[in-house]
Amino acid sequence: MTGMPTACAAAAAAALLLAGCTAARTPAAAELPTAPAGECNAAAAQVHLGQKATGELGVELLRQTAARVLRWVPPRTAVTMDYRADRVTVGYDDDYTIVRISCG
Repeated sequence: MTGMPTACAAAAAAALLLAGCTAARTPAAAELPTAPAGECNAAAAQVHLGQKATGELGVELLRQTAARVLRWVPPRTAVTMDYRADRVTVGYDDDYTIVRISCG
């Protein structure tokens, strides 16, 4: 009976090796995510450069850019480089003065 645990272990190892050989399925185009609605356009919001960053101004920036997401970027802060068409990114300095308004 000493051969039974060894045989089971060998069968399990073989099953794991074979499972790694299966082909990955490529998702159909209908399964891939689509671009979100509410695409940002920061052109009209550039008039706010030099203004103080406030919650009220954040609401106005969302309205003017048609973005759905607002991302505030404090000075010396790293941010992700992922592009989101529905996001407006607003950078400000140590005095909370807006220095950059961009989409993504």
